[in-house]
Amino acid sequence: MNGMRLPELAGKAVLVTGASTGIGAAVARAFAAQGALVGLHYNASTDAAEALAGEIAAAGGKVRLVRADVSTGAGARAAVEAFVAHAGKLDGLINNAGGMVRRVPYADMTEADYDEIMDLNARSVVVASQAAIAPMKAAGGGFIINTTSVAARNGASGGAGLYGSSKAFVHNVTRGMAKELIPFGIRVNAVAPGVITTPFHERYSTKAQLDAALATIPAGRLGVAEDCVGAYLFLACASLSAYVIGQVIEVNGGQLMP
Repeated sequence: MNGMRLPELAGKAVLVTGASTGIGAAVARAFAAQGALVGLHYNASTDAAEALAGEIAAAGGKVRLVRADVSTGAGARAAVEAFVAHAGKLDGLINNAGGMVRRVPYADMTEADYDEIMDLNARSVVVASQAAIAPMKAAGGGFIINTTSVAARNGASGGAGLYGSSKAFVHNVTRGMAKELIPFGIRVNAVAPGVITTPFHERYSTKAQLDAALATIPAGRLGVAEDCVGAYLFLACASLSAYVIGQVIEVNGGQLMP
């Protein structure tokens, strides 16, 4: 689907959080290629964000850099508001910002670990989505797509349990918001990537952990960011997914078949 033309996305204003690297970067590229104005949100990865924005612009795409720490409520709201102020509207929000922060077993977890992991992965989704509701209502509807994880369903391992639990929270937020917002024409769904070779795993996973995961994947390979893009494009297009509400699309090479 990444190579397919989806005319309904042309001219849409779409904010992608956590878009400087990995899945977010691939999604930002894809939406820009479809003619959307992309809000490219980042926090610490300034060089990567600026390079990606330059790449998108050089290819003829429309992009706006948005910097904010979305792990704070004020930052998450500011990211949405800044993009809306530039675009004049908001048609789509892709809550992709997140991370493991660190591997920590439940037995060793501190309250600071809990706050940091939950704020980044859970609070950011709730507050950014809340900030998006009014401008999407004003636009007559829109879409919210949350990035979760296979870890939300399998409990994770190797000290990633709290991260997995934060993503399970996102699963249920997706369902609850979907029920509340569909009367306003706002469709809420999620994408749950499996083991995708991005800077996330370069930072948090050893080769042994990745090899063990590979052995459980029927597709016989680890995923790449581009494997996830089609799911986001599908969920963004009402012509393709108008009746898909509150769902989580698993993109994991068959590793988990719920």
